[in-house]
Amino acid sequence: MFSKLPMYQRKGAAAYRPGLNAMKMLDKHIGKPHKSFKSIHIAGTNGKGSTAHMIASVIQTAGYKTGLYTSPHLLDFRERIKVNGLKISKDEVVEFISIYKKYFEQEKLSFFEMTVGLAFWYFKKKQVEYGIIEVGLGGRLDATNIITPALSVITNIGLDHTQFLGNTHADIAREKAGIIKSKTPVVVGRRDKKTEKIFLEVAKTFSAPIFFTEDSISEFSTDLKGTYQSKNIQTAILALNCLPHVNFKKSVMQQGLLNVISNTGLMGRWQSVNSSPQVILDVAHNKEGLTMIREQLNFMEYGRLYLVMGFVKGRNVAELLSLFPNDAYYYLSSPNIDRALKMIELKKHLKDSSLNIIYTESIQKAYENALLSAKPQDLILVLGSTFAVSEVLKQLKN
Repeated sequence: MFSKLPMYQRKGAAAYRPGLNAMKMLDKHIGKPHKSFKSIHIAGTNGKGSTAHMIASVIQTAGYKTGLYTSPHLLDFRERIKVNGLKISKDEVVEFISIYKKYFEQEKLSFFEMTVGLAFWYFKKKQVEYGIIEVGLGGRLDATNIITPALSVITNIGLDHTQFLGNTHADIAREKAGIIKSKTPVVVGRRDKKTEKIFLEVAKTFSAPIFFTEDSISEFSTDLKGTYQSKNIQTAILALNCLPHVNFKKSVMQQGLLNVISNTGLMGRWQSVNSSPQVILDVAHNKEGLTMIREQLNFMEYGRLYLVMGFVKGRNVAELLSLFPNDAYYYLSSPNIDRALKMIELKKHLKDSSLNIIYTESIQKAYENALLSAKPQDLILVLGSTFAVSEVLKQLKN
């Protein structure tokens, strides 16, 4: 799969193929497996992964066999496809590819289309009752958008992937609103003047009941650290309450939210991996996500701040670094993928910067150097890209 087909996670724009025709044909070829389970479709710029895992954990806690499809992965491709928190087996990945390999090659399917097909095929095979399906990119033209869900969720809208989705919040909202289906309830995680009108308009067109998460103190808590998770909790709870034909007890919802990590295996969300110095990994990579991380720092006590960061192409690196304190130490490198912002470009972007920047040949080396420099009371954050987090996780695992 990796060698024959482009993958957006690694290649970027070259792997992006909008449009649902190929996915619909694949779905028909493999027997329309998505019709065998109820689904919840989740889109959004930030928070969709955490929200998907929270919802899956609660539904699993309630006793339903629960499939979870997310992307990208951090350590193992099989993280993308889970049933009741367990990754799809290697044998079943091989089985699926063996059966349909000829068709994939003939139709030149994208990596993502093939993976979505695998997830739906596996969920049917495992007789999943609910499938929590996270959108890969956008919504309207995403390969996952062949489903007719029981509920649609849009966490929020930020300016990310603008080369594909549009340059304004309204443009991006319209793309993500593409997951709204006829007479199907939709939950929007943030009421925003720039996008509210779009969601109301599309929901009205499809006679879809629409619900906005209101800003209020949630009575629920989660095992996922980071104050930014409070918004995701509210969105997940509203979604669970809007899911047709099922009522979740508050005690079940609370238990599910407190066991997200053990139930689903979620990684890379304010994940603490060391205590002296404190080391935290987070996949935040765009302006909205990194702003939430900066706000989280206001609630923390630490000596010096060390930031280990790498970026993909298309990021305004100077703007992202300006979100953090001037006296922090920045250990910057280039993740080991085709999409990475290479060192030469990184230095060009930051040639006028007065920040304390140390450039290193790899993310692993950047992390090692930060660890050597930091004192026990200091804080090291690994951020900027899923791939920066992935490489440090691999290093820790080894």
